[in-house]
Amino acid sequence: MRYQTTIERPVEARGVGLHSGVPVSIRLTPAPPGTGVVFRRTDLNHFEVPASWKYVQRVSYATSLMRQGVLISTTEHLLSTLYSMGIDNLYVEIDNLEVPILDGSGQPFVELLRQAGIRHSRKRRHYLAVRREVTLEGNGKSISIVPASAFELSCHVFFDHPLVGHQSLEMEVSPEGYAAQLAPARTFGFSQELDQMRNMGLIRGATLDSAVCFAPEGVLNPGGLRFPDEPCRHKALDLIGDLALIGRPLLGRVIAERAGHAMHVALVAKIMSDESLYDVVTADQLAGRVAHAVAS
Repeated sequence: MRYQTTIERPVEARGVGLHSGVPVSIRLTPAPPGTGVVFRRTDLNHFEVPASWKYVQRVSYATSLMRQGVLISTTEHLLSTLYSMGIDNLYVEIDNLEVPILDGSGQPFVELLRQAGIRHSRKRRHYLAVRREVTLEGNGKSISIVPASAFELSCHVFFDHPLVGHQSLEMEVSPEGYAAQLAPARTFGFSQELDQMRNMGLIRGATLDSAVCFAPEGVLNPGGLRFPDEPCRHKALDLIGDLALIGRPLLGRVIAERAGHAMHVALVAKIMSDESLYDVVTADQLAGRVAHAVAS
């Protein structure tokens, strides 16, 4: 994709926050080239919080942004969808502190974007191309990124449940692939952890309509799983949402081994804090690189 995009027309959705349980409305509206994705708290005089790694505040069970004390929580599902579907510039008007969970996946946001349509500008798109490997490790978890000519994922998870266990997924991220393979995958949890999480002030808005619940006897959701490896697919969805905080489309292969939000955003911060780790290139420059590599 050579030129920056936004949406053609505004679209709206309403729901509740997964962790806060508060009612919330969002409205996606077009933004001019060079804006990026910017949250606007309409309940706070349209105060703006850019979707940037610079404003990451909390990364335990969700990724939250904060600027001058103004919070936007659980951003990953929406940002994952915008990033994967190729939306560069957008205002996200939101009237409370947490993005609505909707059905717990990226699918409702994909449908919103399809309703909105995509508008291409005349301003060139710039990609962040990783120049050399970057790795983070700790507590049996790891995440790394290596140079590649596309945005690729290798995601590996393990959860001690007979319906989950070890799961792996490898793919090149594209709008079509994301919409079919990752967007429908829902957030999930385990029944034995629910009381503890609620005591921590979390999942106040969770229901079986917005999350998958694994119990010892199986999946509690009446419709069962959407994919046999739905947890791994959702973790890949979350990973993309955190990588979106780079603020530019990514060219690199990301390998995540049991990594979570904290490790995802730590990788982003490490990359963005060292300009020797990446180049910023246009699609034409990228095509020239590929042609030169083939000729060599």
